[in-house]
Amino acid sequence: MRMIDASYLLLYALTLTLGNFLFKVAALRARNVSADGFLVSLGTNPYFISAALIYGMLAFFWVWILTRVPLSTAYPFVFTTFVFVPLLSYLFLGEKIGASYVLGALLIAGGVSVILWRPF
Repeated sequence: MRMIDASYLLLYALTLTLGNFLFKVAALRARNVSADGFLVSLGTNPYFISAALIYGMLAFFWVWILTRVPLSTAYPFVFTTFVFVPLLSYLFLGEKIGASYVLGALLIAGGVSVILWRPF
């Protein structure tokens, strides 16, 4: 895989992470809204709107990436969000990350490395 393609995949994963983080912030703001006003609350929530726009743009970006990289190579990068999202949640939302999650994230990172490893 070319370095430029890996850069696009990393950018995709990081932007997907941002979208997930914004969805969480939107959820925190809508947490105390009644069931009747929930959709209206989300529709006027700038974090939700931003996350939805990011996800929409990412759909196009993902298809473009797939014109350059096989799906079996590209998809493992999506799993890196399992590392990035909790890290953002820990840093900015004060969410706890347990030792089992850290171990799992390391296993995911190792698994992605094995999948993408191309012996010489």
